[in-house]
Amino acid sequence: MFAVKHITDAKSNVLIQDPPIAQFLFQNTRASVIWLIVRLYLAYHWLEAGWHKFNDPAWMGPDGTGILGFWTRAAGVGANGQPVIVYGWYRSFIQFLIDSNAAPWFSKVIVAGELLIGLGLLVGALVGIAAFFGALMNMSFLMAGTVSTNPVLFFGGILLILAWKNAGYLGIDRFLLPALGTPWRQTDLGPATPLTATRRAA
Repeated sequence: MFAVKHITDAKSNVLIQDPPIAQFLFQNTRASVIWLIVRLYLAYHWLEAGWHKFNDPAWMGPDGTGILGFWTRAAGVGANGQPVIVYGWYRSFIQFLIDSNAAPWFSKVIVAGELLIGLGLLVGALVGIAAFFGALMNMSFLMAGTVSTNPVLFFGGILLILAWKNAGYLGIDRFLLPALGTPWRQTDLGPATPLTATRRAA
């Protein structure tokens, strides 16, 4: 048998506490040093990618040929004769963007997004939100058949999303999140009480 602590709120809902390792990684400010390393790694890649595109006329030009070429390849078929994009609905979405001539403005949105994500992670401002949109872009590139560094960046982004409360503690979030009223202004749920689990420890 093993003992588990839980907290009961005013409505008698049982709130199960995270294990110690999760509390340290995702709640303890001392772990912010770990997340600072992850943040800087991801920030470098996002800023490098965004700055490269910003200086590329194919991406910042009036025609958006950079993203258009990427979409055209993604919506086509590979050397094996199979569609590059596995999911039909996503392939249709990419084709819709091509047909609606979205490339000129969408390419600039991507460049701005990459730079803002990198900047947010670098200075530690709204890290969870920046990591979410970064992971979303990584997933979009992966679904379009581009691997590159996207799996590593996606994994790092997911970790930062989980650590949104303390990942930016060594940064602007240390002051920004309390000013926004989160996550430290919480309702007192009362004292913790012991709970004996019915499952045997392995």
